[in-house]
Amino acid sequence: MTGVSEGAAEVRDAPTALPAGERGATRIADRVVAKIAAQAAREAVGVLHPDAERPHATVVVHHDIARVRVHVELDYPCDIGARCGQVRHQVVQRVRGLTGMAVPEVGVQVERLHLAAEYGARQRRTR
Repeated sequence: MTGVSEGAAEVRDAPTALPAGERGATRIADRVVAKIAAQAAREAVGVLHPDAERPHATVVVHHDIARVRVHVELDYPCDIGARCGQVRHQVVQRVRGLTGMAVPEVGVQVERLHLAAEYGARQRRTR
C-alpha cells in the first residue's frame, strides 16, 4: 500500500517581482521583422499589377535597431518618389509598432515598373 503525502496542501509564498533586467529578454528573429516589413510595404503599394511580384524585404537587426531594405514593383506612370516615401513611412510605423524596434533606415528598391493598361491604350502602345 502506498502512503499519501500530507504536504500537498502547503501554501507557498507568492513570488516577488523581479527587476526587468533580471527577467530575461525576448528576441525577435530577423525573418519575422522581414515579414512584417514586407507586409507593410504591400499595404503601402496597394493594388498590384497582375504581373507584379509581392514586395519582399531583407532586414539586419542589431540589438533593438532594424535596418530594412524593401524590394517593390510599381505601376507606371506614377510619382515614384512619393510612392517610395509612402512605403518607407508604412514600414517604419509597422515595424516600430509591432516589434518596438527603432528603424533608422529603410531602403526602397524599385525592381520593375509595370505600364498601366489604360495608359498604354491612350498612347496606342502594345506590349
